Amino acid sequence: MSASAPLSRRRFLGTVSVAGLGVAVLTSCGDSDDSGAKDGSGRTVVEWWHIMTSEPARGLWNARATAFEKAHPDVRIKVVTLENDAFKSKLTALTSSGKLPDVYHTWGGGVLKQQVDAGLVEDLTDSVSSWIDTLVPASREAYEFDKKTYAIPNDIGAVGFWYNKALFKKAKITAPPTTWTELLDAVRSLKAAGITPIALGGKEKWPGMYYWAYLAMRLAGVDGMQQAADAKDFTGDTFVKAGEHLKELVGLAPFQKGFLGAPYSSPTGQAATMGNGKAAMELMGQWAPREQAAAGKGIGDDLGFFPFPAVEGGKGKGTDVFGGGGGYALRKGAPKEAVDFLKYFVSPESERLLVKGTGVIPVNKDAQDALTDPNLKAVLDMLNKSTGFQLYLDQAYPPAVGQEVNDSVAALIAGSKSPEQVTRSITQVAKSQ
Repeated sequence: MSASAPLSRRRFLGTVSVAGLGVAVLTSCGDSDDSGAKDGSGRTVVEWWHIMTSEPARGLWNARATAFEKAHPDVRIKVVTLENDAFKSKLTALTSSGKLPDVYHTWGGGVLKQQVDAGLVEDLTDSVSSWIDTLVPASREAYEFDKKTYAIPNDIGAVGFWYNKALFKKAKITAPPTTWTELLDAVRSLKAAGITPIALGGKEKWPGMYYWAYLAMRLAGVDGMQQAADAKDFTGDTFVKAGEHLKELVGLAPFQKGFLGAPYSSPTGQAATMGNGKAAMELMGQWAPREQAAAGKGIGDDLGFFPFPAVEGGKGKGTDVFGGGGGYALRKGAPKEAVDFLKYFVSPESERLLVKGTGVIPVNKDAQDALTDPNLKAVLDMLNKSTGFQLYLDQAYPPAVGQEVNDSVAALIAGSKSPEQVTRSITQVAKSQ
């Protein structure tokens, strides 16, 4: 997936390795001030790094910078556009020097937290207090630590089940499942009808992580997830039970043939299997319909969406949501004009343009009327009704921990790790950080 897909998984996670900071990184902080550099005309220069490298996203993002300059003639936005790999490489180098760009892309979570702890990121709490409430609450959580705001979201999304209405009808399933038991029953009904219940790209590991993460969140609750992360201990009963539930699903053989070696986005992968009508469901983010159409043919009006089911006996609510998004942080000491630009970039006017041009789910409440796609509106509705929000585990946690979650859950799905071993492995890595 390219950076032009505004809400693609790759865009969310392409820079995880940036957080693998050495001791020198975590103890350095370059000299900075809040006046900003000046160009030859005396304008304040705000350097903005974004990763929207393909059209139409690149043109729309850069046009917002030009429009801001017109409205603020004393400011020049110096745009630096980088692909994911180049971005993470360059940002790692700059982080090591303690001199980050004025405004730079972030996915929040553990990556941003390490930069914050290093003293490299501007605390935006006071400077955005007058308008931060115009943004969807769930979109802000990945960028807030200890009730302080360190970045501003510009898009948001969430994971849920995408399903083929025609295949559900063929299997005589009259309504999407709302509980885990009902989901397992649906899998059995689909198999009995000769239909592959679920498409899964096991090769890349992160798609399988979604199942364990959602089950853990439904059982432990969002607060329980945070408590485990703080304690660096995932060996509690709820996390073991999450693995047991996932093992129960895997035991039904719900996935397509060859799923362990299948990628997510390719002609033989998860998105294509779903997009070509060869599976009834996939658990995926809001980019799923686009990827189904790009890798396969797409299933048009037969595509529907439902939230991850509630798990009987769990502490979590069925309205707690798992997902992520993209945003922008400021280097410590960035000029105040950088904050003005962020406010402009997530204004209703800007958000409507980005929604219409690229299909992002808006974070500004006043721009939600620009979203017309019924499937994306279903995701937005789920976000608006959410009672809690959990960032992707491989982004919420330090990179090594996130990778271990992916690896261990993949091993569970492949049958080489038990639920208990999964929790012990994640805990061991967490405690080593």
